[in-house]
Amino acid sequence: VQLQASGGGKVQPGGSLRLSCAASKFALDYYAIGWFRQAPGKKREGISCILSSDGSIHYGDFVKGRFTTHREDSKVYLQMNSLKPEDTAVYYCGTCGIGDSVYSTGFWGQETQVTVSS
Repeated sequence: VQLQASGGGKVQPGGSLRLSCAASKFALDYYAIGWFRQAPGKKREGISCILSSDGSIHYGDFVKGRFTTHREDSKVYLQMNSLKPEDTAVYYCGTCGIGDSVYSTGFWGQETQVTVSS
């Protein structure tokens, strides 16, 4: 399973960023792919998950409309709007599942750092 995240950087509060996850065809065909993040000193959070079975998209409870995920061609995107300093974290794409929350199913791509600061 090959996944590679990109698109992170530094942005001012209130700004937007779009992260990209390049995925292999095998990964897209057989795995749900989603986004996660981990801020310093905090637990990893599942942000979103696109199911391979039906293309449905699921979000973590904390997302509250500011983040959206979609799949286009061989990439899975995370559009982040109205960014806040507390969104500063390392962001990952990975294989995912859904239950009470978005959770990892074990495969990870390269991380990308997002820093929200003035």
